[in-house]
Amino acid sequence: MRKDALAIIANVNCGALIFTGHAFARMFARAITPAEVRAVVDHGETIAEYPDDKPYPSALLLGTVDGRVLHVVVGHDAGTERCYVVTVYEPDPEKWERDFRRRTP
Repeated sequence: MRKDALAIIANVNCGALIFTGHAFARMFARAITPAEVRAVVDHGETIAEYPDDKPYPSALLLGTVDGRVLHVVVGHDAGTERCYVVTVYEPDPEKWERDFRRRTP
């Protein structure tokens, strides 16, 4: 997988967006809707890349939906243009810098 392939993951039309069981459980527990996740995937910003993740390289995306800041971890299968949502959460302000792009030291 080319390193630059993940840099554009947030701008890729994923076609199918597939939610893992873990992602659904976290979304339910945190009252995060599939539409909110889709908005982050479609319009969010890649803030970390994990090119060695298996079975697909993944990335941490940051997005704001209706004033709500969300992080979405998504794997991308470049062969099928499918994106797999691994987990979703609201970043804790005590663990992340003000812009939610980097963890606090």
